[in-house]
Amino acid sequence: MKRRPTKVIYVGHVAIGGGNPVAVQSMTNTDTRDVEATVAQIQLLAASGCEVVRVAVPDINAAQAISAIKKASSVPIIADIHFDWRLAVEAMENGADGIRINPGNIGGIEKLKRVVEAARAKNIPIRVGVNAGSLEKDIRKKYQGATPEALVESALRNVERVAELSHNLIKISIKSSDVITTVRAYEMLSEATDLPLHLGVTEAGGLIAGTVKSSMAIGALLMKGIGDTIRVSLTRPPVEEVQVAYEILRAAGIRCRGAEIISCPTCGRCEIDLFSLVQEVEKRAAAIETPLKIAVMGCVVNGPGEARDADVGVAGGKGVGIIFKGGKIVKKVKEDVLIDEFWQVVEELIEVKGESIT
Repeated sequence: MKRRPTKVIYVGHVAIGGGNPVAVQSMTNTDTRDVEATVAQIQLLAASGCEVVRVAVPDINAAQAISAIKKASSVPIIADIHFDWRLAVEAMENGADGIRINPGNIGGIEKLKRVVEAARAKNIPIRVGVNAGSLEKDIRKKYQGATPEALVESALRNVERVAELSHNLIKISIKSSDVITTVRAYEMLSEATDLPLHLGVTEAGGLIAGTVKSSMAIGALLMKGIGDTIRVSLTRPPVEEVQVAYEILRAAGIRCRGAEIISCPTCGRCEIDLFSLVQEVEKRAAAIETPLKIAVMGCVVNGPGEARDADVGVAGGKGVGIIFKGGKIVKKVKEDVLIDEFWQVVEELIEVKGESIT
């Protein structure tokens, strides 16, 4: 699909916008002042494919901790700032690759000027982030609520404030917890600016609700060529945000990373514990980076046929299972050794593709 043309900015070494791959972001939920815990979580995120990580900066100690965190991180670090302009400046002094601010709540134009001057001096990009819950009072009153039009006006107003201070390394996010509002707001914003856009649904919820909302909104926008970087916000461990993000990108035909697992929903013919089998395959497949299509089916009669497009697959029966590649059966094994036998075939296939599983 044709991507909307946007300007290119760099967050550390990651290029965002201008037709570059849609970057996947997440945010740590550790106390940023706890360097060891934060670095450990960043390493897990990086291993799962996260390309940019945001950290909360609630006070000066958290801002200063970025120095040690940055030294141990293989991915760029964005400092998430609210209200206190001094934290933004301190975070940049300590090596943050980018900052996320809402210019409207940073303390006025003079304080915003100090932040922008520091970003400009270090060539650091600013994400202008506007949420439905943080709209300026006059805009909220004008539109009688957090409408798409209100979000767009707020974003453009704040972008203009930054641009007037001679800084053009900007990306924008305008988020709502409502899918329809989010989609319409980004559609309008994409028509009004060529700055790169960061997509997401704020306060999306837990695993099920959050995945559905994020997939609906982010997927709809990506399918229209809108969006340069994404974050799936879930009330779950951050690694799961990254996993869902890549599934959205895969489903939209934009990026493929790691294993795609297809499985049947089960029916009365299923005579194996398919739920546990799928969970174990998902767990093991998390280490795969090369695109690979894996099928896990509950019926030995229809499994290989229904999943013939998979690179490799397994189908269970009563006490036994079959393993197949390209729709052709290669092994029939007992259920108690099925997962280990199957994974040996998967590893052999990946080795042929030139990648080893760690």
